[in-house]
Amino acid sequence: MPVNDAIEAGADRPADAEDALPVNELFHSLQGEGKLAGVPTVFVRTSGCNLRCWFCDSYHTSWEPTHAWMGIDEIVDAVAERARTDHGRADHVVVTGGEPMIHDEVVALLDRLDAAGFHTTVETNGTVYRDAPIDLASVSPKLASSTPTADRDPKGDGEWADRHEDRRIDLEALAALVDAYETQLKFVVTGREDVDEIEALVERVREAATATVADSDVLLMPEGQTRERLDETREAVAELAAEYGYRYTPRLHVDLWNDAPGT
Repeated sequence: MPVNDAIEAGADRPADAEDALPVNELFHSLQGEGKLAGVPTVFVRTSGCNLRCWFCDSYHTSWEPTHAWMGIDEIVDAVAERARTDHGRADHVVVTGGEPMIHDEVVALLDRLDAAGFHTTVETNGTVYRDAPIDLASVSPKLASSTPTADRDPKGDGEWADRHEDRRIDLEALAALVDAYETQLKFVVTGREDVDEIEALVERVREAATATVADSDVLLMPEGQTRERLDETREAVAELAAEYGYRYTPRLHVDLWNDAPGT
């Protein structure tokens, strides 16, 4: 089982917290998605996001953010502790969210993790570029099907629909990420109707970026936060990946631990 120590929530940033990040979770588990699925990993989940996907699987980092403010030194020490425990070892760290790249301090964290010898993955929606030591940029551009229209908004009012729709794609940031880092483009697929948009966006990124984006760098992932929901979506998405020559990625953590926190 993953090792997840509770983070005591504190909404306000301390006045002296110059080098601090709002941390929602910090835990040891297995990477559940993408090219590194199955790899033992320490996760640092920051709170706060510039988008609001209706199906967000980290609701308490976006729709209702909760967190504790942790200094960079404190985070790095906690990562090192969890990477070398009786529960297992890990040489990989995932910085995720929410959207970690909205925080200036994430660069300092990534610098420190790199200096400590960790392989770093940043899970991002691709709307913000930062110059930092990132070994794998796991970029998940948000499709039109992610927009929280009134009928799909978890809060039921559709207040975020226009803001989300306006912000969800930033081609300049996507191209910068692809050119700077080893990148996987990971799309949450809700149905066949998403594929035309995926194909069009991948082509736009290829035209805007200098680096090559291979079909094997494009990952299709089924939407679903629970085993029950994945049972309804995974087969269709796997078939789409095979049909279009892209890569299928599971949600291994959901298959193993359902929707438990700290996975």
